[in-house]
Amino acid sequence: MNDSAVLARFDGPIVMIGFGSIGRGTLPLIERHITFDRSKFVVIAPDDSDRNLVDERQLRFMHLAITKENYRDVLKPLLTAGPGRGMIVNLSVETSSVELMDFCKDIDAFYIDTVVEPWPGLYTDAKLSVSQRSNYALRESLLALRRRRPGGVTAVSCCGANPGMVSWMVKQALLDIARDTELPHAEPQTREDWAKLAQRLGVKGIHIAERDTQRARDPKPMGKFVNTWSVEGFVSEGLQPAELGWGTHEKELPANGRRHNFGCEAAIYLLQPGAGTRVRSWTPTPKAQHGFLVTHNESISIADYLTLRENGNVIYRPTCHYAYRPCDDAVLSLHEMAGAAWTQQETWHILTEHDIVDGIDELGVLLYGHAKNAYWYGSQLSIEETRRIAPYQNATGLQVTSAVLAGIIWMLENPDRGIVEADEMDFRRCLSVQRPYLGPVIGQYTDWTPLEGRGAGLFPEDVDTSDPWQFKNVLVQ
Repeated sequence: MNDSAVLARFDGPIVMIGFGSIGRGTLPLIERHITFDRSKFVVIAPDDSDRNLVDERQLRFMHLAITKENYRDVLKPLLTAGPGRGMIVNLSVETSSVELMDFCKDIDAFYIDTVVEPWPGLYTDAKLSVSQRSNYALRESLLALRRRRPGGVTAVSCCGANPGMVSWMVKQALLDIARDTELPHAEPQTREDWAKLAQRLGVKGIHIAERDTQRARDPKPMGKFVNTWSVEGFVSEGLQPAELGWGTHEKELPANGRRHNFGCEAAIYLLQPGAGTRVRSWTPTPKAQHGFLVTHNESISIADYLTLRENGNVIYRPTCHYAYRPCDDAVLSLHEMAGAAWTQQETWHILTEHDIVDGIDELGVLLYGHAKNAYWYGSQLSIEETRRIAPYQNATGLQVTSAVLAGIIWMLENPDRGIVEADEMDFRRCLSVQRPYLGPVIGQYTDWTPLEGRGAGLFPEDVDTSDPWQFKNVLVQ
């Protein structure tokens, strides 16, 4: 596929909810690769600062927030104007993904988003338990809707870079490791097949290992949160509890680790925010690094997808979590916010392609514990490449928007699959759509473990030398 190929035609109404950094970047990709009726494309957002990008395309812009009180009244007439099914592309915050999916079921409309979002207030509701404020709980509400309303029109949940693209990369990485270790195997066709392959390879865990080296032209001022993607989204997930899929190789829970008392039981949480939790990880450019264990849906969905059961008992599951080292300005912003008892700065700014002087977003998956120790597979997209191939976004944004595009294409090619997570999609098809927008995509083995350089240092550490890949060795105490 070249970067101007038309991949699909859609004649029905399209409603894009949200027009922040991801909405701005997704719109031109949809224009480039999908033929649609421009008179039936509507952007809805509470912030109209970039509506000129919509107006100049002669598309409709509605300046309002989608709320629990108005979403049905606002969206139904737009999505049922015909011909055929409508489509919601939800790229907003503080709009309930589950309720919007349920609504789309009612009117037979397509739906795609990049995260399971709640209505405002859930993340900071002190009346709820830590478990109830978690991404695990949000995902369980989605799975409950799927059980209640199986099949029907396709709705794609959590289809950005991560969650989303990284689930497709995990499958490719498993196949690469099987090839390089000369493990006889047939390509997996089912969820159980993928779990069996991961088990046979000896994969103990997976880091969603990311390093953002994009540098701003101007230094971050005090009192402002600066990031390369949604500040609202990052702060929200950063203040949720740290969460991770919990593998069967783990010997003991962290001291402040807790299990959920409902749902699939594939994950645990810590009694501390993800933005205040650091883990040891590795990506090709910096090599060893400390990242933040920020909660993400894929940490739970990948671990759940690769769970293997026998007679109802779990016999294999990998540990899985995010290990995110954001851009330098975002790290400074987090430290500043933490010092203020996690009170967010009054102002914020998302670095645009014009603000950034250089750098890459190195985003991939690190599969560890197998015969070749650890394998990172992912994208090394630079700001320079991003400017060349797509407008209105930085490297971080393009990794997300191109995954949204891939998800829409797959959804239109698979129109009656019901509610679907990225782990359940055709990884080859999705990556083939996305690949022109990812810069170099590489796989690299490493001998690094979280015990490297430890044990003979200046301070005693409680480490498990019998198994380098125990989470207690990964967690920065």
